[in-house]
Amino acid sequence: MEKKRILVAMSGGVDSSVAAAILKEQGHDVAGATIRTWASNSCEDLNTRACCGLTGVEDARSVAENLDIPYWVFNFEKPFKKFVVDYFASEYERGRTPNPCIACNEHVKFRLFLKRARQLGYEAIATGHYAQLHHGNSPDSFYIAEGIDAAKDQSYVLFPLDRDVLAHLFLPLGHFTKSAIREKAKQLNLCVMDKPDSQEICFIPSNDYATFLDREYQAAEKIEAGSHVGKIRTRDGRVLGEHQGHYHYTRGQRRGLGIPHSERLYVVEIDPKKNEVIVGTKEEVFDVTCTVRRMNWFLPPEGDAPIRAHVKIRSQHQKALATLTVGDDGAVEVHFDDAQDAITPGQAAVFYDDTKVIGGGWIG
Repeated sequence: MEKKRILVAMSGGVDSSVAAAILKEQGHDVAGATIRTWASNSCEDLNTRACCGLTGVEDARSVAENLDIPYWVFNFEKPFKKFVVDYFASEYERGRTPNPCIACNEHVKFRLFLKRARQLGYEAIATGHYAQLHHGNSPDSFYIAEGIDAAKDQSYVLFPLDRDVLAHLFLPLGHFTKSAIREKAKQLNLCVMDKPDSQEICFIPSNDYATFLDREYQAAEKIEAGSHVGKIRTRDGRVLGEHQGHYHYTRGQRRGLGIPHSERLYVVEIDPKKNEVIVGTKEEVFDVTCTVRRMNWFLPPEGDAPIRAHVKIRSQHQKALATLTVGDDGAVEVHFDDAQDAITPGQAAVFYDDTKVIGGGWIG
């Protein structure tokens, strides 16, 4: 293997820490850097495990010292706010359900990180994602594939990466299981060897999205009706109750409706213009079709014939077989063989051929 100068994105967690160690063992010239993303005081106080928290920086620096590699902290707060936090808020206000981790991967964690790495004289970047990177049909094409640890696979969140990023990217954990990575961290006596995985969105430690939107974006004040209080109704117009802002809800949601009813109700639609939340039965949440836009293809289809592929509509969704038809505008019409639960506007749909990621885009 050709030896490279590689800058590893180190969050202060066990995965990126071991990724740096593996690359150094392979003989590469390795350094580490943590990206500073969100300066909210509540984030610093409550979410020190996340990449924007102080403990994350301290742990990453400690690992870098242990591995005897250079280490930096990059301030990406402004682009993170623009491409991730502002996007997150605007999508909820539009009645859609965003995926801020994918937006961060698309705009900040890889592209800007690679740019900064090049400024420091590094040829490539690496992360601790559980996914594999392979050459495509030509020497200058690449595609992402699933990692061998199915429970930890993160190929879904990497679908927006462009060719320039893929050509200068290392994913050293794709051939390892999580348990093997933890064992490796113990062998190296890294301070993060028993650190738990972070499950929450890094800039909302409480997972209370609505409170965050009210506090940081005054979401309730921006609703056209002038009041955040709106109707909860059925599709046939029966009003069942009120809500405190449509951005509190996402399609398929059952908990938190606060409506006594003879059967369980779920959010089936959100109307941001009217500030209304439409509810219905579980059956009404299932769909067989969706439109996917803003496509990024790793392995583009040849010709105009429909494509058979497995499709993932959420990170934890079980891939489902579907027929893909590419329109003249580049959008993809997805028709599932079986109805899927809560296909949600704003989420990503990622297409697979076995373990290969063909491409992906955003559900309209």
